[in-house]
Amino acid sequence: MSPRSYQLRVNPIACEAHGMCAELLPERIALDEWGYPLLDERPLDAELVDHAKRAAQACPTFALLLERERKQR
Repeated sequence: MSPRSYQLRVNPIACEAHGMCAELLPERIALDEWGYPLLDERPLDAELVDHAKRAAQACPTFALLLERERKQR
């Protein structure tokens, strides 16, 4: 059984540009000129999943989401 891959997503309506996500996961999240996250949309490497979970949990508005990729049928 292959490991599941995860991907980050941001809810742009909920995001208030606190920038904590970029501080906790700079490998995959940069900030634009207004402080909103710019996500690297590639699936996360296994070693970054725990860091991504912490970043999503630390988001004050719960705008950062970590989702399992859906299997293709």
